[in-house]
Amino acid sequence: MSALIRVGAVNYLNTKPLIERLSDFAPNIELSLDLPSRLADALAAGEIDVGLIPIVEYFRGDNYSFIPNIAIGSRGPVLSVTLFSRVPWPEIRSVSLDEGSRTSAALTQILLRKRYGLNPRLEPLPIDAPADDLTTDAVLLIGDRAMRACLPGYPFAYDLGQEWTDWTGLPFVYALWAVRDGVELGEAEGAFHKAKELGLANAGVIAQREAAALGLDAGYCRRYLTNLIRYDLGPRELAGMRKYQELCAELGLVPSAVLASGVA
Repeated sequence: MSALIRVGAVNYLNTKPLIERLSDFAPNIELSLDLPSRLADALAAGEIDVGLIPIVEYFRGDNYSFIPNIAIGSRGPVLSVTLFSRVPWPEIRSVSLDEGSRTSAALTQILLRKRYGLNPRLEPLPIDAPADDLTTDAVLLIGDRAMRACLPGYPFAYDLGQEWTDWTGLPFVYALWAVRDGVELGEAEGAFHKAKELGLANAGVIAQREAAALGLDAGYCRRYLTNLIRYDLGPRELAGMRKYQELCAELGLVPSAVLASGVA
């Protein structure tokens, strides 16, 4: 009998196409769902073997590899990573950062410090805390919460996927399947690719299924999954990852290192 492989994924809409019937394709996979930051901690602690973790945590990890050609990324607007602000970029002096994702928090710091030359005060925004009554100039929201948010008190809404691509000309990768050092996936690696193929082929079905619980329009969810989120990890995406890693290292957010290869 094949050894159990503990897999952790994010419980966001953009994750659903990557985990569609994943355990059916490899019965030895045990799938659990959690927040991206908690998944990263679980992978680092050896509590899971494979995690769909934020890119910044992949760079901070201990000799992780990754499953090739699968990621959650964008080539322009992403909708689910938004910096809401009371003022234009050059006037931002304080930011609340959603604790749900460390990658987007680091991306916010890169844009503020490297693109706009700012060094604002940073404050954490707990996962369940409301974002409507904050005192900071700006607030970063991610995931399904960002897609539902309106925040009328913040007249500016900056899509960080669009901001990154406008600045660098590169795609941005938010998460990938990181594999803990010493874990052998064997034939189970194919299950991740099969789940992705099935999920993308059934994006409309997934959107219809998930929309009501999110309080979002099903058509909106489908366009998000099919037109905005990119699930491949090709040469351009890898270039975007390297650029992000380089900028994070310059700010002391990750160690300086060479981008590791995939498991295949």
